[in-house]
This record gives sequence, C-alpha cells and structure tokens, in this order.
Amino acid sequence: MPMARYLAPFAAAMLLVLAVGCGSGKSSAELKAYEAEHPLGPFEDTDGDFSTTDTGLKYRVTREGTGAKPAVTDTVEVHYVGKLVDGTEFDSSYKRQLPTEFPLQKVVAGWTEGMQLVAEGGQIDLIIPSDLGYGPNGGGPIPPDATLYFTVELLDVKQQAQPSDDPSSSDPAIPTSPPSLGPFADTEADGKFSTTASGMMYRITRQGEGKKPKATDTVSVHYAGTFADGKEFDSSYKRDEPTEFPLNGVIRGWTEGLQLVGEGGKIQLIIPSNLAYGPGGRDSIPPNSTLYFTVELLKIKP
Repeated sequence: MPMARYLAPFAAAMLLVLAVGCGSGKSSAELKAYEAEHPLGPFEDTDGDFSTTDTGLKYRVTREGTGAKPAVTDTVEVHYVGKLVDGTEFDSSYKRQLPTEFPLQKVVAGWTEGMQLVAEGGQIDLIIPSDLGYGPNGGGPIPPDATLYFTVELLDVKQQAQPSDDPSSSDPAIPTSPPSLGPFADTEADGKFSTTASGMMYRITRQGEGKKPKATDTVSVHYAGTFADGKEFDSSYKRDEPTEFPLNGVIRGWTEGLQLVGEGGKIQLIIPSNLAYGPGGRDSIPPNSTLYFTVELLKIKP
C-alpha cells in the first residue's frame, strides 16, 4: 500500500487527499496567473483586512470566539469550506452536514498555524500559500503549487491530557518510557541510537553527501516500515518505486527525522505513537503503535 496512505495528513477526512470536491479545470499556470491579478481570490470582495504571519500565511478573524485558543497538541472540531483562487470549491464539511475533527499537529502546516489564531466559537478566513499546503505535488483535486482559501468555524477544542505522575492514568499517546529497539535490537554493531527532545530515536547508517532537507522541502525516498515485532506494513522497495512527499505533509516523526540526514544518506527511525498515529491508529496500523523505519533519502526538491 502506498506510504502516502500512512504518512500524509491527507488521509484524515479533510485536507487529506480525500477531499470530495472537484478541480477547477484550470492548469497550475492559469491559476497562478489569475492569482497575480486577484491575490485575495474568493475573498476579494469581502470585508476586513488580512494579516500576514512570518511564514506567509494570511488570516482574518471574522468572528471572535469566546473560548480558549487551541494549542498545537490539541484536537479541534471544525466546519469549513475550501476553495482555489478562482473560487472553485474543492471540499466542504457544510455540504456533508458533518463537522470534522482532527489533531492540529497532523494536518498541513497552514492549518496547524492558522487554527491557533482563533478562539473556540470563532470563525477565521485563511489564505494558505502552497509551501504551507500541498506544495509542488498537490493532492486529489488540489493542483500543484496551489494557494488554498479556507473559511473555518472552530466549534470545539479538545485539549490533550497532561501526563500524570501515575503511569496507569497517563495518556496512551504520550510515551512514559523509551520505546524498545524492536527489529533493530540485533543491529547494535551498526551504532547506537540517539534520542531527540521529542522522544524520537534515530541512527544514521549511511552519511549523505548532500544537504539536509528543510521542513518545507519535498523529498524522494525509499523506505520500509515495520512494527516492534518486525512485521512489515509498508515498503517502497517491494513496489520498486520511490515515494515523494512534502516534509510538512507527513507525520511528525518523519518531518523531524528526515531533517537529520543528508541527501544520499540512510537513516533508521523509531517513532513513538505520539509522533505518528497516536490512539486512533490508521488502517492496518493499530492504536498507540511505535513505528520502525529504514529510510534512504534519494533526493531533495526545495
């Protein structure tokens, strides 16, 4: 099964390659030409000025909320509509008549940043540049290099539980002890693992001669992913086809881990559940699973 199914945040009901709308029919070049003349896109004839963050995200709070603003570790419930610059609607929870719920740290960077700017009960307009959205690859009905225009209502904020001194009451998504070496246990001769501040473990087994990628880069990789017992759940090697994806469009463990190795290098990652799919799991990945990856970084595309 393609790794994008596991890694991309596109697989979680919204913004996740499962967008239900259709494309505009315009090419990326045509959309960019339109955007040059109409930078506010579908918001052009609406009231209120937009502010711009350091990352280039544009936002406008159209209704102040009365609750708390979410933290990056929180899960939010929202209603939203998403459009391209020419006004083509590519997804809408309103049309499905069903709000969407997702953890903020598992969606595209523009949503992660933008939703922290509005309080519970509020409404916000977001103009998300391509490098904070789906980048040069696009996804589903979203063309490559597309700027995205969203109106979002923040209905509810569900704060992540804080760790307790009692291990029996701790959030299962927060590791209380380092994960085991799993399938890498008998490979200590290849070098010891290092542990980052987030709890991810890594070992570079081949130094790359090229530069290291940034979170905003797109990378081409070969990889194999297994569980602690060595059971393989996905492999680009078996498909005989490398996988390409934007680093800011995958699970946190991959975003962090791939920035540690140079182009042409090889790295092993032990990703705890809270940096992967947490208590919800995904398809054939059970809830609270630690994931073990061997990854070759073949190419970086800024």
